[in-house]
Amino acid sequence: MSTSTRFFRLLSLLQTHRYWSGDELAERLDVSLRTVRRDIDRLRDLGYPVQADRGVGGGYQLASGTAMPPLVLDDEEAVALVVSLQSSVHGGSSTLAEAALRAMGKIVPVLPARLRKRAQALTASTVPLNSQYSAPDPVNPEVLVAFAQACRDHERIAFDYKDAKGAKSSRRVEPAQLVNVGNRYYLVAFDLDRDDWRSFRVDRAQNASPRALRFAPRAVPGGDAAGFVRAGLRGTGPQDVSARIHASAKKLEPLIGRWFQIEAIDANNCLVRTENMNLNWAAFGLAMSQAKVSDIQPAELRTLLDSWTENLSS
Repeated sequence: MSTSTRFFRLLSLLQTHRYWSGDELAERLDVSLRTVRRDIDRLRDLGYPVQADRGVGGGYQLASGTAMPPLVLDDEEAVALVVSLQSSVHGGSSTLAEAALRAMGKIVPVLPARLRKRAQALTASTVPLNSQYSAPDPVNPEVLVAFAQACRDHERIAFDYKDAKGAKSSRRVEPAQLVNVGNRYYLVAFDLDRDDWRSFRVDRAQNASPRALRFAPRAVPGGDAAGFVRAGLRGTGPQDVSARIHASAKKLEPLIGRWFQIEAIDANNCLVRTENMNLNWAAFGLAMSQAKVSDIQPAELRTLLDSWTENLSS
């Protein structure tokens, strides 16, 4: 066993948070106690808080520290972490989703290809509760991460894209920002071939390829990427939903933020919207707000909610 392999094997053992005697570690690593002590000292130098009991029968344990040190994951743990992060990206609060996306940007690029394929297969075959209506197509985590990194680094990127009608095209863009709408992500970017701004649904993009060409950021129309996406979504289909909910945005965000765009009207009222949502699911989402709802659109949704109320009270 090489020195580096032994070192990471020791770290992996200690990360189980089990108390290890020096003799156990020496046996597992096939080295002397002196070598174990030397490797433990190296871990401490790198910031790992290893506790030790000296003397006969002494042992070691990785304790909680004041900073986050590097971690070693086995194959199954790495795949599980990526799948869990992607679930948070699409189903968590906006703050949690942004943090999960940043973490994916660090983890996915260093995963071996075989593990990336496993993570992608698991994600594609796992259906979250609300994906039947709001996100039927799985997002390729490599594409999502590539877009996020290109936005961060102001780097041109090319990708294959399929629009709502199924037409396929190749795009070259200068990415500006990712926007989370419900359970979908949109890339706001300047399309170089069309010489205009566009928003792209990330679940419709494949084969994202950074071009290693930096660019000076352009100003997004209106100065607001989220507003640009919102304007593009209006009128995209007969099932666009809106309503006024008599509650604060702070209260509504954890309850229905994954399904609806929430705009505060004042401290106690909000306008909520979503695009192309199944009306049964929209009705359920509004009911989850736990507040009075008015100004409901479309009319079919009002009729559906009235029938629910009648059935429940009968």
